[in-house]
This record gives sequence, structure tokens and C-alpha cells, in this order.
Amino acid sequence: MPQRDPETGCTVPDTGEWPAPPQEDVPIKEDRLWIDGCFDFFHHGHAGVMLQSRRFGDELLVGLHNDEDILANKGPTVMSLAERTAAVNACRFSTKCIPHAPYVTSIPWISHYGCKYVTHGDDITSDASGEDCYRFVKRAGRMKIVPRTPGISTTDLVGRMLDGTKDHFIKNLSDCVEGKEGRPEWNEAERRQHGKDMQKRFIEYAAAPNGRDPFVVVYAFTPDNSRTGSGNFTSLVAGIPPRPGQRLVYVDGGFDLFSSGHIAFLETVIKLEEENAQIRGWYNEAAVQQRIDLTGSDYAPAYVIAGVHDDEIVNSHRAANYPIMNIFERGLCVVQCTYVHGVVFGAPYTPSVGFLESLPFSRRPDSVYHGPTAFMPPSAKEGDPYRDAKALGIFVETPEHEFQDVNAEHIVQRILGRRDEYEERQRKKGVKSVGEAEQRRKEMEEGRGSVRA
Repeated sequence: MPQRDPETGCTVPDTGEWPAPPQEDVPIKEDRLWIDGCFDFFHHGHAGVMLQSRRFGDELLVGLHNDEDILANKGPTVMSLAERTAAVNACRFSTKCIPHAPYVTSIPWISHYGCKYVTHGDDITSDASGEDCYRFVKRAGRMKIVPRTPGISTTDLVGRMLDGTKDHFIKNLSDCVEGKEGRPEWNEAERRQHGKDMQKRFIEYAAAPNGRDPFVVVYAFTPDNSRTGSGNFTSLVAGIPPRPGQRLVYVDGGFDLFSSGHIAFLETVIKLEEENAQIRGWYNEAAVQQRIDLTGSDYAPAYVIAGVHDDEIVNSHRAANYPIMNIFERGLCVVQCTYVHGVVFGAPYTPSVGFLESLPFSRRPDSVYHGPTAFMPPSAKEGDPYRDAKALGIFVETPEHEFQDVNAEHIVQRILGRRDEYEERQRKKGVKSVGEAEQRRKEMEEGRGSVRA
């Protein structure tokens, strides 16, 4: 019969009843970390705390609260547990997702999975009674604190949807990085500092699964005045370029509110490429050994390059206040994704022959993938944006997947369809944040219960 954690009151499952393997208790390791949360429509703030957490060790287990517990303690979720699980699993810094993790972090749970420490941002998260969700872990001295990612939260994004604002738009990403563009109230020094912070974030999020080594290659594209669709590519992050034998794959989109729909599409692309690799003998023992002898390690058969459209392009096709996330926020979500190896910010709506041939990844892509539906449909004047890829014989339409209909518009409609509930959630969050800030201030004064990164 399942037992109860005497501190949190949550159920401690019996062997065979744990929501994810292993079913038997495993030895506790210092370099196996636990982080938990709601992770409701995944954004770069979530990826940031996972990145910093992963740097503490070799493994990062992500506890995910279920919809019922979140409703009882915080308010209604926007994304389902299955959708949130997909997002967590797609983060390159996550080792494993543990669904149905208790809302108040339980020592028996983290100990079962062999985690010595729990990580969390330097803000307070409280339960329905207003108490710190990490109070028991902190008392046990098993807490590590990392800096919270500024400027982004689920609450912020819900607010943008409810208010219909466009203040978050970015006109020119390169100008932002160079300190030439920023908020109207910023002076030159503040703009330059913001640009440096953006560049730092690009480099950090482009890291390998360990959160430290280089991995994703990142460019910013600026079109020239020619009709070929070519332009200039500015290097933002020098990661790992394509390796011998890898097929080059190009995908593009707005990737707004980077969701299960985008993730399932990217995962489908990877699966199709793996099937192709199986046919061409990529996984044969001799082929594997040849790659290891040549480069020192084995690697995936496909190198996925994701083009991210700028805010102006997305808004011209979707109107209203789309994109809900600006190009910096959307791009970081793509950069942190485990299915992506290269990212091009400011990619054109139509990937012309000129653009595809000018991509700075050694050669033209072998395939251009897109799903069967279009969140940003072309105008009659624009025509089919993939006509050049089709003419080249490299266009591939992916089959439908589990989250086919999940996109930014669908998510916004979920919010607006239950507007009163989400506005109440926003109000409660505002009230709770006052108490949480005071609680955090007291903790900092006392230096209690946690190790800071």
C-alpha cells in the first residue's frame, strides 16, 4: 500500500507504481540533480534554469506537476501534461522527465530517483497555503539556487495575450545585439549592456547537453537587395558544423510560443532522417567505426538547420499582436531544442534557391521539410513559399502527428476562451508574488537552507 510523505503529505509510490523508471530506489549521487515545476508553454526562462542546473552535474531529472495539482495551487494550465512533457523532453539540458511530481518537493521522491540536490531559480514558489514549495528540501540542506532568467515568464506571456500588446516586438535583431535598438527609455549604455546580455544568452543556450561545451551554430541573416533571396550571414555562435556524411536538413517557421506542435514536427523530421539513415547503412558497425576513427566520436545522421522568421514577417502574416514572443525569445527556444543543430535568425519567408545555396553550412540542404498545415499562410501575391525547394526535388512534407493542431493561435484561443479564469490566475499571481518576494528577502538575510550558484 502506498505510503505518505509525513512532511508534504504526498503519496510515495510503491515499487512498480512510480510514474517513470527506475522502479527500485537508486543510490543518491551528487552529480544527479532534480528540478521541478509546471513548465507551462515552455519558454527560454525554463530552458535557462535547466541549463544552469545541468552545469551542476551529469544528469538532470525534471519533475513535472500534473494539471490537477497546478489547478489546486496556482490556477488552470494552458498546456496539458502530455504537451508539457514533450517540451521538457525536447530541452537539450534535460536528461529525463518525471511526470506527476508532487507540487511541494518531496525528499522521498528525489531520493528514490537518486538525486542529492534540487535546483530552482532565485525566486520563491509557494503552494496554495502560501508556503514555500521547497521548504523541506531547504531544511535538509539539499537545495541549490540559480539566478532566474530576467524578462520572461509564463505570467508575462499570458499578459501579452490578454492585453494584446506589441511592446515586445524587435525591429532588427542585429541592431539589438549591437546596442543600437532597445526600449525607448534606455540610454546608450543600457542598450549596449542589453546587447551584450543577448549575445551571452545565445552562446549559453547553444551549449551541448552538459551546458558547457559548444554545440549549436547560430547566424543572423540580412537579405541583400537582389531578387535571388541571398544576403549576408553574421555569425552569432560558432558551434559544431556539419560532420562528414551528415545530411543537411532545413526547416523554417515563426516558432511562436514554441510548443508541442513545433516539437513534434522537429521530432518527426529526425525520425524520418533516421529511417533514411537505416536504409543507407549509417548504423552498420563498419560505418560507425569509420566515423569514430575519423572524428573521435559517432554522431547523428542528420544536421537540422532551423530558420526563424523575424517579428515583422510573422506579424504581416498573422496580424493582431503576433508573434506573442519576439524573435529573440522564439529563437532561444529553438536554439535550446535537442533536435536542432543550427539556427538562422531572420530567415526569409520564402527559402529561395539563392538563399538555400548561400547558407553557410558547407553546401545546399539535402532536404527542406514542412508540415501539412501552415500557421502563416502565403498571400496570393507570394505564392507557394516552397516552390524552389519543390523544383529542386528536395521538399518533404511531414505526416501529421499527435500535436498537429497546436500552434500559437490555438494556444491564444485557449487563453481567451477561459479569459476570466486566467485573469484571476494573473491577479492571484500578483498577490502571491508580494508574499514570495518578502519570504525570499528574509531567506537572503538569514542565508538559510540553500547553496547559490
